[in-house]
Amino acid sequence: MLLHMSNSAQDGQSTPLHSVSVAGVVVRDDGRLLAIRRADNGTWELPGGVLELDETPEAGVVREVWEETGIQVEVAELTGVYKNTTRGVVALVFRCKPSGGAERTSSESTEVEWLTPEEVSERMSEVFAIRLLDALDGNGPHVRSHDGRRLIPAG
Repeated sequence: MLLHMSNSAQDGQSTPLHSVSVAGVVVRDDGRLLAIRRADNGTWELPGGVLELDETPEAGVVREVWEETGIQVEVAELTGVYKNTTRGVVALVFRCKPSGGAERTSSESTEVEWLTPEEVSERMSEVFAIRLLDALDGNGPHVRSHDGRRLIPAG
C-alpha cells in the first residue's frame, strides 16, 4: 500500500503525490450492502483498492469488487470523494448494483457479507461506514476528509 511519495520540484520544494483508490457500495434490491472483513487488519470495510494507471475509475471498481468478493457489479454513480489526510489516499466511491457472481473470500478478505445499514454502523469505523451511508442518502457526491480515525469537519 502506498503510504507517501513525493517528487522534487525544480525550485527544491517537494510536491506531494496522492494514491487514488476506488471502492464500491454494492446495494442489493433488499437494501443490504456488500462488505468485507480485510485479511490484513481484520476490519470491516467496503470492497475496493488502488486504481491502476491504465484503467478508468469505473473499471477499477468493477475489478476490485470482483477480486475481493466474487460479485460482479454495474457501476451506477459517484457518491463520494474521501481523503485520508494522514496517508495521502484519495478514495472515489461509487454506488453499484450486483449483476452476477457469488460471494467468496479472497487473499484480501476473510469474510464477505451483505449487511444492513445498522450493521454497517456497528461493525465499521466511522470513516468507512460514512462512505456506505452517504451512498444511500441520494445527496452526493459527498466530499469528506479524515485522519484515519475520525472525520475532519469541512472548512
